[in-house]
Order: sequence, then C-alpha cells, then structure tokens
Amino acid sequence: MSKLVTIYGGSGFVGRYIARRLAKDGWRIRVAVRNPNEAMFVKPYGAVGQVEPVFCNIRDDASVRSVMTGADAVVNCVGVLDEVGKNTFEAVQAEGAERIARIAAEQGVDAMVQISAIGADAEADSDYAKTKAAGEDGVLRHMPNAMILRPSIIFGMEDGFFNRFAGMSRFGPVLPVVGAETKFQPVYVDDVAKAAVMGVNGDAHGVYELGGPDVHTFRELMQQMLEIVRRRRLILNIPFWMARVMAFGFSVVRFLSLGLVRGPLTADQVKNLAVDNVVSEGAKGFDDLDIAPTAMEAVLPDYLWRFRPSGQYDAIKESAKNLKV
Repeated sequence: MSKLVTIYGGSGFVGRYIARRLAKDGWRIRVAVRNPNEAMFVKPYGAVGQVEPVFCNIRDDASVRSVMTGADAVVNCVGVLDEVGKNTFEAVQAEGAERIARIAAEQGVDAMVQISAIGADAEADSDYAKTKAAGEDGVLRHMPNAMILRPSIIFGMEDGFFNRFAGMSRFGPVLPVVGAETKFQPVYVDDVAKAAVMGVNGDAHGVYELGGPDVHTFRELMQQMLEIVRRRRLILNIPFWMARVMAFGFSVVRFLSLGLVRGPLTADQVKNLAVDNVVSEGAKGFDDLDIAPTAMEAVLPDYLWRFRPSGQYDAIKESAKNLKV
C-alpha cells in the first residue's frame, strides 16, 4: 500500500503545490483544513480517493491526532499574517506547530516538514517572526530530524503579494508601499514544494532558507510588476512612522466594528516590512538540495497579464499597432 501523508493547511497557497507533487509521486494524502468543503479542488490532484480533504482544528489535540492516525509523514503549512479571533500568532504558529510535532512523535511518524519563514527570530520585534521561531523550536524539540523551510516572499499564480499590488495598480496614478527600500528574495511556490517533498521522502532534514536567484528592493519589485501589467504609476514610499499611525487607525476601526472591518495594514506587518527578507549568509538553501530556483521573469507574466489595461487582448492590441496599412 502507498504511503500516507497528512498536510495541515494543504489547500492553502503552498500546501496545494506540495499536495500536487506528492500525489504524482503516489502518496495518499489527507488535506487537513478548517473547511473541507472549500478544499474539494485538491481531489483531482490524484486518482479517486487518493487525495481527501478532512476537517482539522490545529488548536485541538484530538482534532490533530484524528487526521494523523496511520500517517507516515506530516507537513505543516498553517500560518497567519493577521490575528483573527482565536487564531492568534501564538495559538497557530507556536502552539499549533508544536502540537503537530508532539503528536507526530507520539504516533511514530517518520518525517515532518514545517513551513516557517525567513526572519523567524525569538528576538524579533514582530510577533509574527517571534512565533514562527517558537514554532520551529517546538517542532525540533519533538521531531529533531524534521525539515524546517524558511522561504522569503513566495510568488505564484495564487499569491497574495504580486496579485494584491497588481490589483491596486488599476486604481489611481499612485501605488503606495511601506518599506520601499526593504530587500526581498522572492521564491517560486513550486520550488518550495520541491524542497518540501524531499523532506517528506526523508531525503533531507534541518533548516533551509529559500530565496530565488535575485534580490530586489520592494520598490524594484513593484517596478517590475508595473512593467508586466503595462501601467505607469508613481511608487509612493510611506514612511514607517506614518505607516505605524495608519496601522493604529485601522486597528481602532477594526475594534469599533467588532472585527467586521479589517484594514490593509497592521502594526505587526509594519515591523516586518522594516527588516530585509533575504537568505542569511552561510544558511543552507536550494544549492544544498540541488534545486535551481526559478526566476520571477519566467513566471509573473503567466498570471499577471489579467491586470493589464486590456487583459488578454493587450498583446494583440500592441501587435496591431505595428501592422502596416
């Protein structure tokens, strides 16, 4: 019988790519999510019954244990960029990650992969970064041979980074950003999935920082995005002090609306944007896994074209201009 892997958060941005690759390799897959009915799109990744969405709340021991029973490997992709209700950074990224590792150790699971993030640091100003580090520590305490993956900002068809700013570029002549000079090393989502599969198969363990072939400032990334969507916009850098004031204002509105209105920026995100998000010198990475990272230029046009003024017809219109009458 083929091996079984449980992927917590397996229908998310990164998780679905890991699930697809493992399905092709013949693994049976449980995609553990809060809303299985919204994860049905993963079922066609494999043969009938090979990939199954199941309910799980990683804040609960019994729930985590029930979907792990019989698993040969586990992957934890669950993370939050903004705290909502009981899904706090501490509950999800620290306690949740350690809970999965502890139960995996109890059940004798062979391999575990934890998706963390570059910048995970117990001494960081950001609660997001602190709890990512706490999650890593908890995982390694119970599963010392686990693979920890720390990607920089991740890009791909369903990403929340380039898609978000490309969408914003459609409105008005200005594109506001916080931390325009902060450096990033964008990494392709399927390259992260390749690395995770190696951990699931037991071919690699330890901590790996994953970044693409190029390092760019936030401003440079936005310039490249604007070139692809063929829009001319002024990139306006919002000073950090102003961003903190804005984040506070958004938090007040959120509180007064009982959480119904969520602003585009939080104080914790401002703290993250003040720190470069690139692979550390001397860290293990793609080279150690024999993976050649994919350049942004090879992927971004494949999904950002829909943000062009004329969408899929934009290239046709440009070609028509060159026709001789």
